[in-house]
Amino acid sequence: MDYEEQLDRAMSEKPDVAGSESRFDVPEPTVRKEGNVTVYENFQATIDRLGRDEEHVLKFIQDELATSAQIDESGRARFTGEFGGDRVEAVLDDYVDTYVLCPECGLPDTNLETENGTERLHCEACGARSAV
Repeated sequence: MDYEEQLDRAMSEKPDVAGSESRFDVPEPTVRKEGNVTVYENFQATIDRLGRDEEHVLKFIQDELATSAQIDESGRARFTGEFGGDRVEAVLDDYVDTYVLCPECGLPDTNLETENGTERLHCEACGARSAV
């Protein structure tokens, strides 16, 4: 089999990832102060867009903010202490860079998997697997 035939075969077998060309937008965090708590109003919309487990995202944010957190009955995240939207957004950007975007191709078409006790990203677009 020559190079052209191999290339044609590889191109025909590659996964077709719809929408991967579009820009990946995460909703800007809407936060407000409520007493000594910061409420992340659109946390559920963020989770829906990221396609990750809400507990995983919450734990990452709370660890980065060095605070405690919980999800209330309305699906909002509540963090002990005062945190501005810019700070929460910076932490969320770190999460996206670490746990959502493929380090090889930069696309968000990834799944978070645990393999031998190690969290790994598996990219549906390029097939890369990388430890996080």
